[in-house]
Amino acid sequence: MAKGEFAGRQLEKDRKKWKWKDPYYKRKKKGLDKKYDLLEGSPQARGIVIEKRGVTAKQPNSGIRKCVRVQLIKNGKQVTALAPKDGAIKFIDEHDEVIVEGIGGAQKGPYGDLWGVKYRVTHVNNQALEMLRSGRKEKSKR
Repeated sequence: MAKGEFAGRQLEKDRKKWKWKDPYYKRKKKGLDKKYDLLEGSPQARGIVIEKRGVTAKQPNSGIRKCVRVQLIKNGKQVTALAPKDGAIKFIDEHDEVIVEGIGGAQKGPYGDLWGVKYRVTHVNNQALEMLRSGRKEKSKR
């Protein structure tokens, strides 16, 4: 480490160099979050349901989690989204328009025991999925 009266330039240079050892700084500067984020940095996105599928949970858990395959309207990419809570999958049909959001896994990764499931369904045909589940609203036709 440089010391002394005229060491300012060298200290600044070293600081810039060592910043790149910080993983959060590196990810931010390289734009990796936006590069690999299928929602392209936005909190939510609309899409069309392609198929319903069951995803098996990782060890040591067991069970089939109800998910849907969604093609996003904004960029045409496909994502797997979880239908949260009990009985929610009944209100989602193929070719429905849904809104998906990030599920909240660590560092935009998968949530809990679900392989590759990073998103969840919040709305179906502009109706909140929670309202449909609880019976407060009925599903509208598109």
